[in-house]
Order: sequence, then C-alpha cells, then structure tokens
Amino acid sequence: MTPVEETARVVRSQCGDRDALERLLRDVQRPLHGYVTRLIGSTDADDVTQDVLVTIARKLAWLTEPRVFRPWAFRIASRAAFNHLRRQKRRAEEPLDDERAAAIEAAPARPAAQAVSDLLASDALSPASRAVLALHFEQEMPLAEVAAVLEIPLGTVKSRLSFGLKALRRQLREPGPDRAQ
Repeated sequence: MTPVEETARVVRSQCGDRDALERLLRDVQRPLHGYVTRLIGSTDADDVTQDVLVTIARKLAWLTEPRVFRPWAFRIASRAAFNHLRRQKRRAEEPLDDERAAAIEAAPARPAAQAVSDLLASDALSPASRAVLALHFEQEMPLAEVAAVLEIPLGTVKSRLSFGLKALRRQLREPGPDRAQ
C-alpha cells in the first residue's frame, strides 16, 4: 500500500468507515508485530500487539496528521513494549528459564538481513538499541523518524545505532557455533 492510500484509509477510518479501519489495522499488524517481537520476544508479542492495535483503533480519531500514521503507530507500539518490559522487570525475581529464553531468541529472521536479525534476536543489545535498529533496518525508517517514534533526541538515536553497529561488527568477527572458522 502506498503512503497516499494509507493516508486515505486513515481519513476514511476517522470518518467512521469500519472497512477502512480493518484494512488499515490488517496492513500495519505484521510490521508492528515484528517490531514488538524484536523488543520483547515472541512469548508476549501477540498480546502486546493486540493491545497496540486496540489502542490505535481507539485513538485514531485524535491523530491530527493522517500522513504520519505509521510512525504514530510505531510510537504506540514502542510505548506498549517498553511498558511491558518495565512490568516484566518488576516481576523478575524469578530466573529466566530455558524455555522462556528460547522463545525470546526465536524471533522470525529475515534472510536478506540475517546478521542484523541475529543481533536483534540476541541479548547483546539493550531493548532501547534493539528498538532503534529494528525501526531503522527492518522498517526502513530514517533516523529522524526513529527519533520521533521513540520520542528521543536524534543524537540519542545515532549513539544507539552506533552501539548496535559495533555489536554487529563484534558478532561478525567472532565465529559462532554454526560458522566455519
């Protein structure tokens, strides 16, 4: 769907067109789910994504600039994912068991960007750096848009991106168990 078509669907949805809203949510669901999965792992990604879609549907009428629907939706997803991580951290008295750790690392990978996907699936990055890398490389957002989505300064986005790229370089230099030495 082109940005013009998406903007038109947003406007129709804001005017009460239920079919336009359903198509809009269906179109954005997969990228949002992938993004949320990268941030929090696959275990709770379905629930958090569903909450995000409900929030988008409820608050869409308040979006004053329909052209920024996608960054707005990713901002909602970012907030929901980070809130989920904060709640999870509070309950973190229990150790991470093998089953939960395997579920977190089982995020779907894109073959064209395997190294980035491997890094995003690993614990080598903080959730904040993972968010920047996922939005920039997987969702192909420019850095200024990533800053707007995450509501952080552009300089912070650049430093998190730099940290992520350094981690990626380290990962590529170190032979893994499945890499030939």
